[in-house]
Amino acid sequence: MIQVLLLNEDKLLSGGEELLDQPGPKWIDVLHPTEEEMKRLGERYGLHRLAIEDSLHLDQRPKLEEYPNHQFIVLQGFTAHAEDVCDLTLHEHHFFLGPDWLITAHELPFEGLESVRQRVRNEPRVTMGRGVDFVLYQLADALVDRNFPILDDFNEELEDLESDIFENPKQEHLQRIFAMKRALVTLRRVLSPQRDVLGFLARRGIPNVQERTALYFRDVYDHLVRLYEQIDTGRDLLGNVMDGYLSMVANRTNDITKQLTIISTIFLPLAFITGFFGQNFDVLSQRGFFWVMLASVFGLPVAILIWIKRKQWI
Repeated sequence: MIQVLLLNEDKLLSGGEELLDQPGPKWIDVLHPTEEEMKRLGERYGLHRLAIEDSLHLDQRPKLEEYPNHQFIVLQGFTAHAEDVCDLTLHEHHFFLGPDWLITAHELPFEGLESVRQRVRNEPRVTMGRGVDFVLYQLADALVDRNFPILDDFNEELEDLESDIFENPKQEHLQRIFAMKRALVTLRRVLSPQRDVLGFLARRGIPNVQERTALYFRDVYDHLVRLYEQIDTGRDLLGNVMDGYLSMVANRTNDITKQLTIISTIFLPLAFITGFFGQNFDVLSQRGFFWVMLASVFGLPVAILIWIKRKQWI
């Protein structure tokens, strides 16, 4: 589905492919791009065949490629499920930036894109009037900024997880730690190369990117640096939580081992006494050793407990 926003004589027009022939800066958004649609746009705007092919295949690495009359840019962002911050959805957006047109192709609806579209409709001269490269900046900023709430929720859950582990470590906590670790690896894998892309766009002299717009891309680059630092901090905290879990489990194992050792220490002499007197009960009972046996059975465990307590083992 193709949607077009066109600024013509300070008036914003919204529609479909019928607006492509009219003059003025255009933002052409393609949701669920098909090969036929991209070929039509490619013939109209001279899009390179390799760029069209890349736009039809997801799982592209964030990149910036220059062609004779346009740039092909791949940027990615994430959204998280409301109930599980580790349930991430990858939003991959492909951009074709020309002199006075911008083509965006993506497979999934994205809330950030809709907010940019609404802003363009409300303030066409402030947004589209500055050039289609400024619209590209707004879209890139929306993709990047949607990652901050994810990491904020991630850090909050990490703090709660740490508290729960120190109170009562469970097997489910270990599974959650690995799930959060995988989520951080996914975020880092995508956002790391994306910094390079925004770094290129923030430089001066990039075709179809005005110098004043490059300053705004520098701001998006700074946001990515902050996100990267938060990811590294989260990885360190996750490692500390993992160490805390293993430490708590080891302490619990040591406590259990100590308790079992104390019980064994108490019952080992009792087993000897009952075994010895049991085998010789007829002979020893006639010689008055029955009361010695009873005194040993009750007195020896008490003596062992007092000795262990004086050693401060319990």
